[in-house]
Amino acid sequence: MPAVSREVLFVVALLAIAFAVAQAVGGAWARRARRSRILARVARAGEGEALAAAQLEALGFEVFGAQVSTEYPVSVDGEVTLAQVRADYVVRKDGATYVVEVKTGAVAPRIGTTATRRQLLEYRVAFDVDGVLLLDAEAGRLHSVMFPRLFPARAEAEAPQASFGWSFAAALVAAAALAVAVLALVSRSTP
Repeated sequence: MPAVSREVLFVVALLAIAFAVAQAVGGAWARRARRSRILARVARAGEGEALAAAQLEALGFEVFGAQVSTEYPVSVDGEVTLAQVRADYVVRKDGATYVVEVKTGAVAPRIGTTATRRQLLEYRVAFDVDGVLLLDAEAGRLHSVMFPRLFPARAEAEAPQASFGWSFAAALVAAAALAVAVLALVSRSTP
Protein backbone atom coordinates (compact mmCIF):
# COMPACT_ATOMS: atom_id res chain seq x y z
CA MET A 1 0.00 0.00 0.00
CA PRO A 2 1.52 3.33 -1.05
CA ALA A 3 2.10 5.98 1.61
CA VAL A 4 -0.15 9.00 1.65
CA SER A 5 1.68 12.27 1.36
CA ARG A 6 1.41 14.99 4.00
CA GLU A 7 -0.10 17.34 1.43
CA VAL A 8 -3.01 14.96 0.76
CA LEU A 9 -3.60 14.47 4.48
CA PHE A 10 -3.52 18.25 4.96
CA VAL A 11 -6.13 18.78 2.20
CA VAL A 12 -8.37 16.03 3.64
CA ALA A 13 -8.08 17.60 7.11
CA LEU A 14 -8.96 21.04 5.69
CA LEU A 15 -11.97 19.60 3.86
CA ALA A 16 -13.17 17.89 7.05
CA ILE A 17 -12.81 21.13 9.02
CA ALA A 18 -14.61 23.10 6.28
CA PHE A 19 -17.42 20.53 6.27
CA ALA A 20 -17.78 20.73 10.07
CA VAL A 21 -17.84 24.55 9.98
CA ALA A 22 -20.43 24.50 7.18
CA GLN A 23 -22.61 22.11 9.21
CA ALA A 24 -22.36 24.31 12.30
CA VAL A 25 -23.16 27.50 10.38
CA GLY A 26 -26.04 25.81 8.55
CA GLY A 27 -27.48 24.49 11.83
CA ALA A 28 -27.21 27.89 13.47
CA TRP A 29 -28.86 29.52 10.44
CA ALA A 30 -31.71 26.98 10.50
CA ARG A 31 -32.28 27.51 14.26
CA ARG A 32 -32.33 31.27 13.77
CA ALA A 33 -34.79 31.01 10.86
CA ARG A 34 -37.04 28.66 12.87
CA ARG A 35 -36.94 31.02 15.86
CA SER A 36 -37.80 33.97 13.60
CA ARG A 37 -40.79 32.08 12.15
CA ILE A 38 -42.03 31.19 15.65
CA LEU A 39 -41.68 34.78 16.86
CA ALA A 40 -43.48 36.06 13.77
CA ARG A 41 -46.29 33.56 14.31
CA VAL A 42 -46.60 34.56 17.98
CA ALA A 43 -46.65 38.25 17.05
CA ARG A 44 -49.28 37.60 14.38
CA ALA A 45 -51.44 35.67 16.87
CA GLY A 46 -51.05 38.48 19.43
CA GLU A 47 -52.15 41.05 16.87
CA GLY A 48 -55.14 38.85 15.99
CA GLU A 49 -56.19 38.57 19.61
CA ALA A 50 -55.79 42.33 20.05
CA LEU A 51 -58.15 42.90 17.10
CA ALA A 52 -60.56 40.21 18.26
CA ALA A 53 -62.16 42.06 21.17
CA ALA A 54 -63.04 45.00 18.94
CA GLN A 55 -64.34 42.65 16.22
CA LEU A 56 -66.52 40.77 18.71
CA GLU A 57 -67.94 43.99 20.12
CA ALA A 58 -68.63 45.27 16.60
CA LEU A 59 -70.64 42.07 16.02
CA GLY A 60 -72.76 42.82 19.08
CA PHE A 61 -71.07 40.56 21.63
CA GLU A 62 -70.30 41.65 25.17
CA VAL A 63 -66.81 40.47 26.09
CA PHE A 64 -67.23 38.79 29.45
CA GLY A 65 -63.63 37.62 29.86
CA ALA A 66 -60.30 37.29 28.07
CA GLN A 67 -57.85 34.42 28.53
CA VAL A 68 -60.44 32.62 30.65
CA SER A 69 -59.22 29.45 32.38
CA THR A 70 -61.24 26.51 33.59
CA GLU A 71 -60.67 22.88 34.42
CA TYR A 72 -62.63 19.69 34.04
CA PRO A 73 -62.23 16.22 35.49
CA VAL A 74 -60.82 13.36 33.44
CA SER A 75 -60.93 9.88 34.93
CA VAL A 76 -58.18 7.45 33.90
CA ASP A 77 -58.47 3.97 35.39
CA GLY A 78 -60.65 5.39 38.15
CA GLU A 79 -58.18 8.14 39.06
CA VAL A 80 -59.47 11.66 38.46
CA THR A 81 -57.15 14.29 37.06
CA LEU A 82 -58.14 17.89 36.46
CA ALA A 83 -57.38 19.06 32.92
CA GLN A 84 -56.84 22.79 32.58
CA VAL A 85 -57.75 24.81 29.50
CA ARG A 86 -57.69 28.49 28.64
CA ALA A 87 -59.89 30.09 26.01
CA ASP A 88 -59.26 33.39 24.29
CA TYR A 89 -62.64 34.91 25.13
CA VAL A 90 -65.98 34.24 26.78
CA VAL A 91 -68.70 36.45 25.30
CA ARG A 92 -72.46 37.01 25.58
CA LYS A 93 -75.07 37.96 23.04
CA ASP A 94 -78.87 37.76 23.15
CA GLY A 95 -78.78 35.93 26.51
CA ALA A 96 -76.44 33.19 25.27
CA THR A 97 -72.85 32.67 26.38
CA TYR A 98 -70.09 31.48 24.06
CA VAL A 99 -66.44 30.56 24.28
CA VAL A 100 -64.37 32.08 21.44
CA GLU A 101 -61.11 30.83 19.99
CA VAL A 102 -59.19 33.38 17.92
CA LYS A 103 -57.01 32.08 15.09
CA THR A 104 -54.77 33.73 12.51
CA GLY A 105 -52.96 32.51 9.44
CA ALA A 106 -53.97 30.39 6.50
CA VAL A 107 -54.38 27.04 8.26
CA ALA A 108 -55.32 27.51 11.94
CA PRO A 109 -58.74 29.18 11.35
CA ARG A 110 -59.98 26.15 9.38
CA ILE A 111 -62.14 23.59 11.15
CA GLY A 112 -60.37 20.97 9.05
CA THR A 113 -57.21 21.68 11.03
CA THR A 114 -57.02 18.85 13.55
CA ALA A 115 -55.50 20.89 16.38
CA THR A 116 -58.12 23.65 16.03
CA ARG A 117 -61.03 21.20 15.91
CA ARG A 118 -59.80 19.29 18.96
CA GLN A 119 -59.24 22.53 20.86
CA LEU A 120 -62.80 23.68 20.15
CA LEU A 121 -64.23 20.29 21.09
CA GLU A 122 -62.34 20.44 24.39
CA TYR A 123 -63.75 23.92 25.03
CA ARG A 124 -67.27 22.58 24.42
CA VAL A 125 -66.67 19.91 27.07
CA ALA A 126 -64.87 22.16 29.56
CA PHE A 127 -66.89 25.37 29.54
CA ASP A 128 -70.50 25.71 30.66
CA VAL A 129 -71.56 27.74 27.62
CA ASP A 130 -74.25 27.69 24.97
CA GLY A 131 -71.82 27.35 22.07
CA VAL A 132 -68.34 27.59 20.64
CA LEU A 133 -67.21 30.26 18.19
CA LEU A 134 -64.13 30.35 15.95
CA LEU A 135 -62.92 33.81 14.98
CA ASP A 136 -60.62 34.20 11.99
CA ALA A 137 -59.17 37.51 13.16
CA GLU A 138 -57.39 38.40 9.93
CA ALA A 139 -60.40 37.75 7.72
CA GLY A 140 -62.82 39.17 10.31
CA ARG A 141 -65.04 36.08 10.04
CA LEU A 142 -66.81 34.50 13.01
CA HIS A 143 -67.97 30.90 12.74
CA SER A 144 -70.39 29.06 15.02
CA VAL A 145 -69.08 25.52 15.56
CA MET A 146 -71.50 22.75 16.48
CA PHE A 147 -70.40 19.27 17.49
CA PRO A 148 -73.01 16.54 17.03
CA ARG A 149 -73.70 13.87 19.57
CA LEU A 150 -72.85 10.87 17.46
CA PHE A 151 -73.61 8.15 19.98
CA PRO A 152 -76.39 7.95 22.58
CA ALA A 153 -75.46 7.83 26.23
CA ARG A 154 -74.71 4.31 27.48
CA ALA A 155 -77.92 4.10 29.53
CA GLU A 156 -79.95 5.09 26.50
CA ALA A 157 -78.12 2.58 24.31
CA GLU A 158 -78.79 -0.26 26.75
CA ALA A 159 -82.53 0.49 27.05
CA PRO A 160 -84.56 -1.72 24.73
CA GLN A 161 -85.80 0.22 21.75
CA ALA A 162 -89.11 -0.70 20.14
CA SER A 163 -88.95 -0.90 16.39
CA PHE A 164 -91.51 0.89 14.24
CA GLY A 165 -93.06 -2.44 13.20
CA TRP A 166 -93.69 -3.57 16.78
CA SER A 167 -95.01 -0.14 17.76
CA PHE A 168 -97.40 -0.16 14.79
CA ALA A 169 -98.60 -3.67 15.62
CA ALA A 170 -99.18 -2.71 19.26
CA ALA A 171 -101.17 0.35 18.13
CA LEU A 172 -103.35 -1.83 15.85
CA VAL A 173 -104.07 -4.29 18.68
CA ALA A 174 -104.94 -1.41 21.01
CA ALA A 175 -107.22 0.16 18.38
CA ALA A 176 -108.96 -3.20 17.78
CA ALA A 177 -109.45 -3.72 21.54
CA LEU A 178 -110.90 -0.21 21.83
CA ALA A 179 -113.25 -0.83 18.89
CA VAL A 180 -114.48 -4.10 20.46
CA ALA A 181 -115.06 -2.35 23.79
CA VAL A 182 -117.00 0.50 22.15
CA LEU A 183 -119.12 -1.95 20.13
CA ALA A 184 -119.88 -3.94 23.30
CA LEU A 185 -121.00 -0.78 25.11
CA VAL A 186 -123.11 0.36 22.18
CA SER A 187 -124.80 -3.05 21.84
CA ARG A 188 -125.70 -3.15 25.58
CA SER A 189 -127.18 0.32 25.55
CA THR A 190 -129.47 -0.26 22.56
CA PRO A 191 -132.83 -2.11 23.22
